[in-house]
Amino acid sequence: MATNITMPQLGESVTEGTITKWLVKPGDEVNKYDPIAEVMTDKVNAEIPSSHAGTIHELVVAEDETIAVGEVICIMSVAGETNEEEVPGEKTKPDEVEKAAEVNKERENGSNKRRYSPAVLRLAQENDIDLEQVEGSGRGGRITRKDLLALMEAGNIPKGQGKEKGVAIEDQTGQDSKKSTVQSTSSIVTKKGRVEEIPISGVRKAIANNMVKSKHEAPHAWMMIEVDVTDLVNYRNKVKNDFLQKEELKLTFLPFFVKAAVDALKAYPEVNSMWAGDKIIRNKDVHISLAVATEKDLFVPVIKHADEKTIKGLARDIHELATKCRTNALTQEDMQGGTFTVNNTGSFGSIQSQPIINYPQAAILSVESIVKRPVVLENDAIAIRHMVNLCMSIDHRLLDGLICGKFLGHIKNSLENVNEKNTNIY
Repeated sequence: MATNITMPQLGESVTEGTITKWLVKPGDEVNKYDPIAEVMTDKVNAEIPSSHAGTIHELVVAEDETIAVGEVICIMSVAGETNEEEVPGEKTKPDEVEKAAEVNKERENGSNKRRYSPAVLRLAQENDIDLEQVEGSGRGGRITRKDLLALMEAGNIPKGQGKEKGVAIEDQTGQDSKKSTVQSTSSIVTKKGRVEEIPISGVRKAIANNMVKSKHEAPHAWMMIEVDVTDLVNYRNKVKNDFLQKEELKLTFLPFFVKAAVDALKAYPEVNSMWAGDKIIRNKDVHISLAVATEKDLFVPVIKHADEKTIKGLARDIHELATKCRTNALTQEDMQGGTFTVNNTGSFGSIQSQPIINYPQAAILSVESIVKRPVVLENDAIAIRHMVNLCMSIDHRLLDGLICGKFLGHIKNSLENVNEKNTNIY
């Protein structure tokens, strides 16, 4: 029977994905769980496994095309299954499968042919391309940006009637609406000078959508606390070489901050919550989402059951997840289930920031750079101390200043008491 394979849910709050590469072609036979395509979202680069064993009949979505979760990406002829309306024991004939697929494609052609994305419309306007004369390779005949770029490279651009370069396009009233000279290259001249238009990648687009959703739906409030981590710096510097020799793993400052945040979440579980419309979901497990940046993308893998791990365990998990991010080896499981996010902006030299909440979580904590500053001590003496700012954004629907002040105070107290006597790495 002909079976539709759809775009899976590849992480919390992910609503769409971009097919970056097909690993199969029509006619290929696949087994259940075999990878059939590579997909990219704002949270993960992953392979889509086949949910059935059978033969690939049609690839509905073109490479570099972005579609919503749940939409059809390809059609398979599934072995050993029958349609619900068939008499038991009868099998779908191959020609019936092909006919069903053709009917499905014809129906889609009528509805998607004239559905243009903003990127396609802009590219068509800038290069005077008549979209009515373009054959699309996307789902249902939809025209993709890749189709237009191929036409431009081949020099076979279908021109619109009565629309020549440098000629103003008139609206229906006969008056000039906008006078603009169509550019034939990606370099565009504006009143402020030359600019270059850069296409938005699937990852960047997904990040943008999630950030806009978070800012629109969650009323953000922001707090910052200053922490003296001089003892932490001295202790870590003392044990880091021995730790590296024993564990073959570098001991950074981040596991100490994550550990302090985890302990605070256990003390104030209100922060470990999510907004769910008519109710608040309070998570009993502590799963830390860790913001990890690469040269081009930002990923948020999750340390599962972080409250059950030592500083050594957290250090190892952080190292393994960061390595997966750099090598594009993150899995769907690595990205799911986060209840609170820690963002290490200090690694970029930042000393103060206002992070956007990782929706639908209730809060996000940014750890800034550790810097030396002159500080007035309790006896009014002035000393050079290692100081760090902890910046926290909260969803004001769930959390208020009082509980968050106590939460940050708990973290401050934990970090300022890290030393050889009080702290056990193992």
